[in-house]
Amino acid sequence: MLLKTFPSIFILLTILLLTACGYHLRGAMELPSELKSIYLEGASAPLIEQFKKALESSSVQIVNTRNAAGMIITVANEENAKRSLSLGAGGRSNQYGLEYRLTYQITDAKGNVLQKSQPIEIRRDYFNDQQLILGKDNEEVVIRNEMYQQAVRTMINQVRFGLKK
Repeated sequence: MLLKTFPSIFILLTILLLTACGYHLRGAMELPSELKSIYLEGASAPLIEQFKKALESSSVQIVNTRNAAGMIITVANEENAKRSLSLGAGGRSNQYGLEYRLTYQITDAKGNVLQKSQPIEIRRDYFNDQQLILGKDNEEVVIRNEMYQQAVRTMINQVRFGLKK
């Protein structure tokens, strides 16, 4: 009888311990009510998409107009680069370096600067042997999405830090 109830007891204890230690879902943002809406100015479509995914679990929303926003994130100089790092025996590139750069500034609706202009630079290398095509088709796309995700996490953490000051 005890063995049958053990999994239930274990799950209950795990839930109690997680809630007691202050555990919360990653990505949930706690912001003042006036900053519950964000407008992204100058951001590329993939960056906006990653922002929406990152904010899905929170009450923060991405708005379409500057006037409806409590916080404005202005993205400038967003740029992607790809370079060859090494060549294979056939003279083809088989290792690439991906770079993603941008500069951003965070202001409130009144134009007060919450976070001064900050650069973000992310680099990733990957090996792409053209003879092993299976599974390599989307590798660059996946890596680029991860780079966008990292940029979004960096900006969100800066927002949290800036609001705590």
